[in-house]
Amino acid sequence: MTPEIVAAGGVVWRRDIEGEIEVLLVHRPRYDDWSLPKGKVEEGEALISCAYREILEETGLSIKLGPYIGSVEYYVPDGLKSVAYWSASLVEDHSSFHANEEVDQIIWLDLQSAAFRATRESDREILVRFSATPYDSSALIMLRHGKALERTEWQGEDEDRPLQLVGQLQAKRMLSLYQVYGLDEIHTSDAVRCLDTVALMAKSLQITPTITHAVSEYTYKKNKEKAIEYAKELIKKKKQVILCSHNPVLPRMMEKLTKKIDFDYPDNKLMPGEAWVLFHNKKEVLQIDRMAAPSV
Repeated sequence: MTPEIVAAGGVVWRRDIEGEIEVLLVHRPRYDDWSLPKGKVEEGEALISCAYREILEETGLSIKLGPYIGSVEYYVPDGLKSVAYWSASLVEDHSSFHANEEVDQIIWLDLQSAAFRATRESDREILVRFSATPYDSSALIMLRHGKALERTEWQGEDEDRPLQLVGQLQAKRMLSLYQVYGLDEIHTSDAVRCLDTVALMAKSLQITPTITHAVSEYTYKKNKEKAIEYAKELIKKKKQVILCSHNPVLPRMMEKLTKKIDFDYPDNKLMPGEAWVLFHNKKEVLQIDRMAAPSV
């Protein structure tokens, strides 16, 4: 059955002074319940963008999203409701909670206490799933450039082949998808189609992209190891990094970085504008989420 209501939210977490995990519950006066922050998807909005927006609106806290936790379904008076959840780590800054119409209180609790306090069984289920995810990890986002002009339609050098209109629209919507991860660095192939895919996002986030020929198709054809070594260096960082490149470069990187885990990626490639989000501990990949291309 197709849900009548689609929503998204997150398990916001931090470490207490002793290094133990605490998670956040919000109190909604309208329902007089304690729950995980969440809300309905707006028209044309991606689920992950909704989760990020709703957490910010309900709590006012600065967060960055981590691995996808899963979704739950349950019935409410308006019909079947589906809610997708991501882990969300608290960013240490001066943001603070202010009571609003939807949420009048927040509380930080250890996982066991939060499960006891949560009103809905579905929230308790998500907390159990959260504890099994690599929530305390870093993200390497392997992004394929947006839709480019076909090779047969371009008379110049392949490295200069630009994005077509769909690709340009995808590039304009990249920010709404990837700002949720709290990006620290943006790396990109020196091909025009890759540069144009990340340019607006980099400008909005005030990040100067690292432009490299090491992950270009041209270099890959001559020396496949350069791209693989570049990706291995990125995964050693405890930072949130996006890497924009091409097929077949990205699938080969994925194969090498995930050889120790069982991961199935259909057709062994990404479509234009899609990405794999690799969550890792600087040594190995722990979870992989797939990001769909921005809707245009």
